[in-house]
Amino acid sequence: MIEKVKLSEVKSNPNNPRLIKDEKFSKLVKSIKEFPKMLEIRPIVVNDEMVVLGGNMRLKACKEAGLKEIPIIKASDLTEEQQREFIIKDNVGFGEWDWDILVNDWQSQELKEWGLDVWQPETEVDYSILDEEDVSEQLEEMTSGVKKAIQIEFEPDHYDEAYQLVKFWRDQDAYVGKMILDFLKAEKNKL
Repeated sequence: MIEKVKLSEVKSNPNNPRLIKDEKFSKLVKSIKEFPKMLEIRPIVVNDEMVVLGGNMRLKACKEAGLKEIPIIKASDLTEEQQREFIIKDNVGFGEWDWDILVNDWQSQELKEWGLDVWQPETEVDYSILDEEDVSEQLEEMTSGVKKAIQIEFEPDHYDEAYQLVKFWRDQDAYVGKMILDFLKAEKNKL
């Protein structure tokens, strides 16, 4: 059931991993100012302690927009674990945009103003500076010490065991990549 409460009663969730920064946040504030009815259609979800489970960034944007009251829904029947799950699932972007429909039925400027990252015309990049300067030394310096990853495939029957072994050795602060490399070299030398 949707109820209106004082904005000051609702608490941001410090454990919400979702962020909206700079320009996108400004667009969210603008959309709330221009279309406040959106909040009634999609209210902020809170637990019994009035901590946000869904809508942390909308709450922040409501404060920025100067709202005094906001619509909420209390999710009173969720366990602690279900609340944690809700926080993530509420922020997961399921599905994808159908760009053909967007390009044919919507104005790109309008979509951009509403906060959707829209297509941009390709810009010409001048790469000629790379021809004029030798940047290999700088690249080597920048990537020095950076670990790289490769994918190793396992049969389904071996995956869990491999995962647990890698986890075990990482917990021992072992360099698993070097262990695998040493083993593979030794096996190659046997051939």
